[in-house]
Amino acid sequence: MFRTTTAPALASTDLNSRHAAMALGLSLPADVVLYLLLPMYAGQFGVTLAEAGMLLAANRLVRIAGYGAVARFYARNGDRLSCTIAVVAAAFCGLGYATLSGFWALLPLRLVWGLCFAALNLSTQSLATAELLGAARRSGRSRALIAMGPVLALPLGALLALWAGPRIIFCILAAFSLVAVLATRRLPAVPHGSAHSKPARRFKRPNSLDAWSFMEGLTLDGLFIVGLSYLGKDLMPVGAVVMAGSLMALRYLAEILLSPVGGHMAERFGAERLLVSLSLVTAIALVGFGLGWLWSCAASIVVLRALQLPLLPPIVAHRTPGPERMHALAARAVWRDVGAGIGPLLAGLLLPVVASSWLYGSCALLLAAAALACGRNPSASPGKQQGVIP
Repeated sequence: MFRTTTAPALASTDLNSRHAAMALGLSLPADVVLYLLLPMYAGQFGVTLAEAGMLLAANRLVRIAGYGAVARFYARNGDRLSCTIAVVAAAFCGLGYATLSGFWALLPLRLVWGLCFAALNLSTQSLATAELLGAARRSGRSRALIAMGPVLALPLGALLALWAGPRIIFCILAAFSLVAVLATRRLPAVPHGSAHSKPARRFKRPNSLDAWSFMEGLTLDGLFIVGLSYLGKDLMPVGAVVMAGSLMALRYLAEILLSPVGGHMAERFGAERLLVSLSLVTAIALVGFGLGWLWSCAASIVVLRALQLPLLPPIVAHRTPGPERMHALAARAVWRDVGAGIGPLLAGLLLPVVASSWLYGSCALLLAAAALACGRNPSASPGKQQGVIP
């Protein structure tokens, strides 16, 4: 017996996925530009480098405790209300980055943004995988749409920082967050049925996908981004902010161009197999990054990351079908946030005192081990990933 999906249902799912991605893409730039400017201009924000690392980690760490509550609110109230609240709150966070100084003034903004991102990210993943047929393709297109805002904001933020300081860009980005309301109002308003399902145990033994999500967040969303700003400043004191901003923009440009490619490759070859292969190559690039081949290895890492981004949601959807899919997606996001929250803390504390080759080499080995563990637990075959489920 085969499950089929009607064309109108697929068209509606595609449209909803695009609107959710647009909302996140318009709200995300203030956060990613802060990752660029805060480590380089920590003094102008009234914080030390270690405090900057804690601030950059805070939005991730709050999601560890808050993702469950966000998922329940999202399930009860649906995409439209949840995402509308999130983008309005994100605009206020952007205004705060532009006007406030000091660790304790900026910390609440980072915590609020963390919960906003949790709702927006959960909506994009849930809507992209609402139908198994074409889930990897929709995930790739979703990542491309999300990346469009950051790819424009990062070079603009770097140039404005040289010309007028690191603050004014956040006023502009706050306005774009408010524009995202136009997208959220077109999202479905119906609640999700899983709101009334029995909640999963809060603490579970991590599985192979949890371990990979943790290491991916630690290395690529934490250590790599902060290290790019910090190490780049030492290698190129004058134009470091422009070079780092350009490479970070390249990271999102790669998502626009290559995340759909990664989704199509997953449909053809199998998401788990592709995840293992790309993660192993990423580990090699991380070793080179730590050894001092900073700009070339950084460019390789952003390309590899873009290809990997659409892989996890379809893997989770196939391993956890039915109403528990949303909770499984949230769980994987929590583990990635744990890693991405620890990454900036480690970078702020260890980069000034520990050799970068040792730090990035150790993390590369752990990422490779986590990827190999995922490959030992395959789920759906490529044929199943085309949406033909027996």
